[in-house]
Amino acid sequence: MADLPRLRRMLGGPETAWLVERVRERLAAGRPLDTAVVLAAASVEQRRAVELLLGRRLRAGRSLSVPLADVDRVLRESLACSDGLAAAVVLLTGPVADRRAEALASAEAWRAAFVPLDAACDRPDLAPWRARVESTGLLKRIAAGDPSVAGRLADQAARVLAELTADELSAGPGAALTLPVLAARCLGDAHALDEGRPLASLVWSAVKALAGLSDEEAGGAEGRRAGWAAVGVATDELSSRVLTLGLPGSTHGTTGRILAAAREGGEPCVLTLRQLAAGVGAVPESVRVCENPAVVAAAAASLGADCPPLVCVEGNVSLAARTLLGRLAERGSRLAYHGDFDWGGVRIAAGLLRLPGAVPWRYDHAAYLAAVERGLGAPLTTGTPAPTLWDPALREAIEAHGVRVEEELVLGELLADLRGSCG
Repeated sequence: MADLPRLRRMLGGPETAWLVERVRERLAAGRPLDTAVVLAAASVEQRRAVELLLGRRLRAGRSLSVPLADVDRVLRESLACSDGLAAAVVLLTGPVADRRAEALASAEAWRAAFVPLDAACDRPDLAPWRARVESTGLLKRIAAGDPSVAGRLADQAARVLAELTADELSAGPGAALTLPVLAARCLGDAHALDEGRPLASLVWSAVKALAGLSDEEAGGAEGRRAGWAAVGVATDELSSRVLTLGLPGSTHGTTGRILAAAREGGEPCVLTLRQLAAGVGAVPESVRVCENPAVVAAAAASLGADCPPLVCVEGNVSLAARTLLGRLAERGSRLAYHGDFDWGGVRIAAGLLRLPGAVPWRYDHAAYLAAVERGLGAPLTTGTPAPTLWDPALREAIEAHGVRVEEELVLGELLADLRGSCG
């Protein structure tokens, strides 16, 4: 119950506006109205207004101290507002937001927004990424501070991550998955993961974590292709490629004829993911796989058309390489892999040696120790140790010696093996 005209005369004038605002601030913060508020440099008019409100003279001085309990009592007793000071301020200025309740509601809304990511991040390699998304405010930024938008983005990202982290990261070792197809399959929109979209930023940050790429390594178009390739996705059908030498072709189909001509001429051949879609023709009994193009170049120069089938992953297993090697393994080719003796090479080997029948090619602890004993290599200062399940002693040896041995340093042995396989 209130007498609004009387209330406005007592508390609604410009001289008491500061007092009303202080009360609003306390109400919004959830603080009690049982102490005094102080105005450091009160005017004569402000002092007089408070004296009229309380019905008594105040102590002289520059500052003005007003006990809120006294104001509450006066309002109730005068019937200007029988519900007291808090109700009076609402009547005069409108509802007061409860900032504490709003903060709690906001915190709960943001907690709910992250729930889809929590469910998607049960893998050890994604847990640190999930923590960074929250600590850096990435999700809040791309959602423009709206938890409902954030929840939708998190749910969409979780659907993509579920696809990427499924067994073998795709429908199988020989499957080809492009970015538009991934977006359409998971989100119903082939452009949902296009660069520049908010969801693309969130998913790309997770892809970098899955691929183990630093921000520097993931920079630019090449870094982006490498990151997506590491999780089994090509940004398009043409940019993903694989380097080959001596791979048999056929007289049927464009790709088969290209391979046949390249083999006859003893020249390396680059195949795109699009070209692989039609198949590659004949399947060789065995295929050597290397990490660096220098091996292919040296083999072409030394052996030419006599070089046995050789495939190079060029430092990262592109989707084209994954597709080609997966199909060859599925159709019975025996793959043998060699790479740099460093943690990047180890990770490539770990992926390829999971393919059916794949074996290491001079890529074990004995070969590593032989190179180190010859004084080859340089200090290994980058990368995170990774397991070598095909030869656990290899990881132990690399960690013990801390030496990186690149393929180019053992090129003679690799060429000798290739030469011995000729014919």
